[in-house]
Amino acid sequence: MLEVKDLHVTVEGSEILKGLNLTVKAGEVHAIMGPNGAGKSTLSAVIAGKDGYEVTAGSITFEGRDVLEMEIEERAQAGLLLGFQYPVEIPGVKNIYLLKAALNAQRAARGEGEIPAPEFMKLIKEKVAFMKMDTSFLQRAVNEGFSGGEKKRNEILQMLVLQPKLAMLDEIDSGLDIDAMRVVADGVNSLRAKDRGILLVTHYQRLLDFVVPDKVHVLVDGRIVKSGDAELARELEARGYEWLLEETAA
Repeated sequence: MLEVKDLHVTVEGSEILKGLNLTVKAGEVHAIMGPNGAGKSTLSAVIAGKDGYEVTAGSITFEGRDVLEMEIEERAQAGLLLGFQYPVEIPGVKNIYLLKAALNAQRAARGEGEIPAPEFMKLIKEKVAFMKMDTSFLQRAVNEGFSGGEKKRNEILQMLVLQPKLAMLDEIDSGLDIDAMRVVADGVNSLRAKDRGILLVTHYQRLLDFVVPDKVHVLVDGRIVKSGDAELARELEARGYEWLLEETAA
């Protein structure tokens, strides 16, 4: 589904990714871990098409298409979706209007008509209830006045409505208490499907207790230096990153 080959990325003249390789197959959940400044958030931002990143070498393909040649809205329409580490507030735009507009844009890209209002309301109420959010959130401006946990739930709500082919979650667990963590994890787990890939960027093992990944990759200084199964994340929790940094330096 996703193939990243020898990816080199610079930000404001500094090289952040230094030859990164990653393959995500449909049906798999991959976790990206690593110390601060290793390039974890840069990877998902570049795949999604965020401004401010310069790809100097390498390639990214999604279902055989050259991602780097696609506009950001084309990436979204193709099924790429990024859940932000710091979700932005959009004053004056109600949650329900954003969700409906995004869903209809997605349908239009597939050659489908707009979703009928009753069908949309049934869908949205079902997903809001699943995320244990009050329906009043739908009438509030996007993320405006939301707590950190509410913003993260809102990111997952968007994913549940839009059903992306590849969901990328950038530290979706940061700032969550244990109850919110469970709700967000339930939302992520409900997205698991044989035709969908999920990429989790996280610092902490605790999210991976709830969303058990198929593969864990450790990113150090712009490259993936070690990959394994969920047990690797538990080893990192117990030992930290120092041993890997020493191995990499050697």
